[in-house]
Amino acid sequence: MKGHGTENDFVILPDPDNELDLSASIVETLCERRRGIGADGVLHVVRTKTVPEAAAMADEAEWFMDYRNADGGLAEMCGNGVRVFARYLVDAGLAEPGELPIATRGGVRRVRLAREGDVTVDMGPARILGESVATLGGNEYSGLHVEVGNPHLACVIGDPVGQVDLSHQPGFDTSRFPQGVNVELVNPVGPRRAVMRVYERGSGETRSCGTGAVASAVAAAHLAGETTGTWTVEVPGGALTVELGEETTYLSGPAVLVASGEWLLA
Repeated sequence: MKGHGTENDFVILPDPDNELDLSASIVETLCERRRGIGADGVLHVVRTKTVPEAAAMADEAEWFMDYRNADGGLAEMCGNGVRVFARYLVDAGLAEPGELPIATRGGVRRVRLAREGDVTVDMGPARILGESVATLGGNEYSGLHVEVGNPHLACVIGDPVGQVDLSHQPGFDTSRFPQGVNVELVNPVGPRRAVMRVYERGSGETRSCGTGAVASAVAAAHLAGETTGTWTVEVPGGALTVELGEETTYLSGPAVLVASGEWLLA
C-alpha cells in the first residue's frame, strides 16, 4: 500500500505477526524514488504484542506503528504517518472508526477518524527545551528545541522560507541533538497562521511533516507570546491544523490511501 498526508508519503507494509526481516537496506530501496516505490518513510504495520520494545503498550493499543525513515533509520514518531496508519487500519477492516489508540516508539497516540474525511491525532504535550541554531548556506537561524515525541529545531525566520535552499542537511549542534534533528523554517503570515518548510532527519526535505507542524506552531505561538490556540500551518503539500492546549496538542489533516500492489524485491 501507499498513502500520504499532505503529500508526506509512505509505503505501508502490513505484517501483523512481525515476520518480515525489514533491514535498513530494504527500507532504503523501497523509499528510493527511481529504483523503488518511492516514499518519505515506511509504515510497518504490526501487532504491538509481537514487538518486544512495545510489549508494555499491548494492553492499551493492539497495533504498533514501526516507523522507518527513508534511510532505514528508526524514528520515534511521525504525525502524518500515524494518521495514514490509522486510515489504513480502518480501510483494511483491522479497526473501527472512532477513537483508535496506536502504539509508537514515542508512546501511545490516540487517533480520531471517521470512514472518510480528515484524521486527528492527540500528539501529547510539545515541550520547549531551549534554544539552538541551524546553519544553512552560510546563514545562521535561531530556533527553539521542541520535543514532539521526536526532536525538532523550529526556526522562525525573516527570510521567505520558499527562497531558502533546503537541498542539503542544515548544520546543527550535535551535542544537543546527538540522534539528529528535524529542522523547520517558519514564516508567520497572519493571526495564528504560518508557512513551514522542513528538512527531516533521514529523509531530506519533505512536502510536509506532522510533528514539524506542531513544533512550528509552538515556535510561532511562542514568538507571539501565546501558549494555546488553533493554528493553520501551510506546507508545500497542503495545510494542517494544530491545536495547542494546556496539557496536550492535536494535529488534524487529510490522510489518503492512493495505491496497493506487490513489490518484487530484486
